[in-house]
Amino acid sequence: MQLSSESFTNNTAIPAEFALCQPNPQSHVDMARNRNPHLQWADAPEGTKSFSIICVDPDVPSKPDDVNQEGRTVPADLPRVDFYHWVLVDLPASVTTLQSGEDSDGVTARGKDQLPAPHGSRRGLNNYTNWFQGDADMEGEYFGYDGPCPPWNDSIRHRYVFTVYALDCEKLDVDGDFGGSEVLAAMEGHILDQASITGTYSMNPDVPA
Repeated sequence: MQLSSESFTNNTAIPAEFALCQPNPQSHVDMARNRNPHLQWADAPEGTKSFSIICVDPDVPSKPDDVNQEGRTVPADLPRVDFYHWVLVDLPASVTTLQSGEDSDGVTARGKDQLPAPHGSRRGLNNYTNWFQGDADMEGEYFGYDGPCPPWNDSIRHRYVFTVYALDCEKLDVDGDFGGSEVLAAMEGHILDQASITGTYSMNPDVPA
């Protein structure tokens, strides 16, 4: 399979248009346009019945002690964990493009609903569901795409890996409030092919994206 994007090229910076947050020199953080990027894929194998899309940031700090704290920096050698930014399943085999802004176009406080989703697909939960727990203004269930917002004091740039999976089933065996890990488990034995593209992003002015 081949995967490309008109929004950014592989291993280059993701424009702020496709991020949840963007840098602010005074307050560190502003909300951004939070549009999902354009994705287009080709050469899916014969027998493909649906597609799933996952975007994961593998560079999220495993401990929050230094995150977004004045006078402190998240060290580069801190172990990192996965953070899912986009989970979308059951895209029909006839669909080979998602336009920018088709799944997300703006910041939705407390999160977007699971349905309706593009082309009759289903949205899974992303990890902002966990991140915003306890926040009176933002707490909720975040389905579908919500873009990058890495710590503004992180010493490394974050990678965002977008992967499209071609599956041999029309409907993935996940229900309810499923997330990235549940989708990865459910896809085992059903993946015919996959393709990825990676973008980078940083909120730290001392760490170019």
